[in-house]
Amino acid sequence: MRVKSKYRPRLWIETECERMELLEERILRDGAVRPGNVLKVDSFLNHQMDVALFKAMGDEWARLFADAGITRIVTIEASGIGIAAVAALSFHNVPVVYAKKTESLNVDGEVYRTKIQSFTKKRIYDVFVGKKYIQPEDRVLIIDDFLANGKALEGLISIIEEQAGATVAGIGIAIEKGFQPGGRLIRSKGYHLESLAIVDSMDPETGAITFRRSDETGAL
Repeated sequence: MRVKSKYRPRLWIETECERMELLEERILRDGAVRPGNVLKVDSFLNHQMDVALFKAMGDEWARLFADAGITRIVTIEASGIGIAAVAALSFHNVPVVYAKKTESLNVDGEVYRTKIQSFTKKRIYDVFVGKKYIQPEDRVLIIDDFLANGKALEGLISIIEEQAGATVAGIGIAIEKGFQPGGRLIRSKGYHLESLAIVDSMDPETGAITFRRSDETGAL
């Protein structure tokens, strides 16, 4: 059983006979629900990557954040990198910076550091960004593949605003798990958060996925 969204989507392409919501339709077609509130989308989002889909996502975020004055995109290693890199094409090729999880000899100079708890990996990572790659005058768009508990976003916000003194001008999420507290937490802090698909419920036994209606959230 698959439950289609009832709200009129933002991310769509127009054909001769219908409007098709790209990301939701792809989730319903190729995604799989696993126990533990896991939504498996590795065939198109975070292992094998559908670049055409990423470009459409980037175009939609560019529309949603058209007045935000974005100068830089920040994401986190590793699943957000491909999405952010393609999305940058829709923001006049602004630089993309990703917070690294592993130490590397090719990172020189001082860095900003924070700790981030991963929902899927059930562990805490030390992540860092080179100080020269985020400037106080930057207006940053954070992009990531999933939003669950909001811990990754809180860590990135700490680096960008509290440490670097820059501004988080927007947050773009591919898939938000609306039944978990992350979206509500981040919005309650006043950030402009736009999730292209918000999953309200998932059933691992039937595979059913229900998306949020637009009149049930201020996010869409």
